[in-house]
Amino acid sequence: MSRKYKFRDPDELYFVSYAVVGWIDLFVRTVYKDLLLESWRYCQINKGLLIYGWCIMTSHVHMIIGSEKDKLEDIMRDMKKFTSLELKKAIINNSEESRKKWMLDLMREAGKTNAQNRDFQLWQQSNHPIPLTTMKIAHQKLEYTHNNPLETGFVDKPEEYLYSSARDYYGMKGLIDIILLDPVIM
Repeated sequence: MSRKYKFRDPDELYFVSYAVVGWIDLFVRTVYKDLLLESWRYCQINKGLLIYGWCIMTSHVHMIIGSEKDKLEDIMRDMKKFTSLELKKAIINNSEESRKKWMLDLMREAGKTNAQNRDFQLWQQSNHPIPLTTMKIAHQKLEYTHNNPLETGFVDKPEEYLYSSARDYYGMKGLIDIILLDPVIM
């Protein structure tokens, strides 16, 4: 992995994006999105993950994060490993998943071609962490994150998308506890 994409400063906020292998539209089902949210809650409580913004799209995730305890690279590694195993189980056990064989075959194939995995890979390897060195940059990334569902035509307004922190920034209660970036520039 390039040195360009590493968590360097433990006190910095970072914008991260991570995607399902093959850009599979995994997160079209609520059960899969909810597994991801549960993992984040665990990391918030037990690992010190701080979440300032987030959005779960169908094939990828954007987050603005920091940490008050564990190293961010360790949190991301553990979260991706755990969710990979749990999401695999959820796919296998989902009797309504019509794409089960296709998705699992793609994930098995991705695992075979990656020396760091044995036989299965759900997430693409990198998180592409970008340090947010100024509040202006942080708000640009937050706006990008919240506008993702608009760009794809899912909603007309950012706050209408349930699986995003935009709701919190518009005064509604979101699905996961976050820390609002200050000052709010929308």
